[in-house]
Amino acid sequence: MSGAHHTDWDAYEARHAPGPYAPLPLSSALVPEYGSGSLADLLPTLAAGLGVPGFAPVIGELAPADRACVFLVDGLGWEQLRAHPDEAPFLHSLLGTSRGGTGRPLTSGFPATTAASLASTGTGTVPGQHGLLGYAVRNPATGALMNQLRWQPWTDPTAWQPHPTVFRAADAAGVHTAQVSAPHFRETPLTEVALSGGTFHGRFTGEERMDRAAEELAAGDRSLVYTYYSELDGAGHKYGTGSDTWRGQLMQVDRLVQRLAGQLPPRTALYVTADHGMVDVPEDPESRVDYDEDWELGAGVALLGGEGRARHVYAHPGAASDVLAVWREVLGDRFWVVSREEALAAGWFGPPELCEERVRARIGDVVVAPQGLSAIVASETEPRETALVGMHGSLTAAEQYVPLIEIRT
Repeated sequence: MSGAHHTDWDAYEARHAPGPYAPLPLSSALVPEYGSGSLADLLPTLAAGLGVPGFAPVIGELAPADRACVFLVDGLGWEQLRAHPDEAPFLHSLLGTSRGGTGRPLTSGFPATTAASLASTGTGTVPGQHGLLGYAVRNPATGALMNQLRWQPWTDPTAWQPHPTVFRAADAAGVHTAQVSAPHFRETPLTEVALSGGTFHGRFTGEERMDRAAEELAAGDRSLVYTYYSELDGAGHKYGTGSDTWRGQLMQVDRLVQRLAGQLPPRTALYVTADHGMVDVPEDPESRVDYDEDWELGAGVALLGGEGRARHVYAHPGAASDVLAVWREVLGDRFWVVSREEALAAGWFGPPELCEERVRARIGDVVVAPQGLSAIVASETEPRETALVGMHGSLTAAEQYVPLIEIRT
């Protein structure tokens, strides 16, 4: 096994060394590295290496391979992984350090959340193109919120997200293409719009998924295989990333990666990555700003979308500028609070010129992202989400940076 990339680790450490929290200007938000080092760039790079027409190697240091596998671990942030060497010794042996590991961070995309990140990964497009802009956004056709993870209320999937997946292009080009995941994901609209193409193989346990992924890689002279593990994210949401349950899940992830790595056929590149990182939000009113209990935040607001750490705020007609001013005043310097136009111009959803008109109206009139360990919760209307310990979505290093760990045979 070998790798081709050596991260400039000293530079990374200098940029992201821990220190006392201080208010940050808008320019300090960690804008995803679209077009060079984001999740949206991974599959196009692998497809180019497999000779699939229409794709270019965006992440230049990834050498082509005849067989490529992406193992996406839901919720495995780069910073959380680095902080737990004892729980993940195999993965840590592959991190980019002065000792010559192959790992480096990618940026997730904004919001740093599952629906948006899986769509970016599978289609190779940025959120401003595919339009899955977070947990829940307003459907301009109905005026109601649409949950893009649960796909409720039901909306025609291909009308909502029309871009073809990289898997479909690879399959059409004669590459053996497969997804290996939990069986209940087979028929979901999110799978259809983000991850479909080739053959889906449902397997219940992580071990079964690793074994089947290895089999699918060996089934073709050119292969592209995707596999997925969600349990780490679930543990983080319910118990937090400091919990024994979360650490136990990280240990399981480490074992699964080692299991798959030990079965890779020749001429294979395995990439371990994630859709987002996670932070634990303290259980106090200062950290958890309750929208349902704050009359000022509700003034002029028609709908509250997104999730705790990446909010889309939809104003009543004519009230957008007032809502923006009030949210800035109430939230102060603990949050980035911007207008739709400011978020687009800053590149939060991708290069502005790539953002499609059909997507723009899904973005909140006001977009809100916490700088520190805070969240905008809604205790009455979102009791389940409000009860979560671990959250994600914002433009902080803990949420944006995900691993890209390469293992080659």
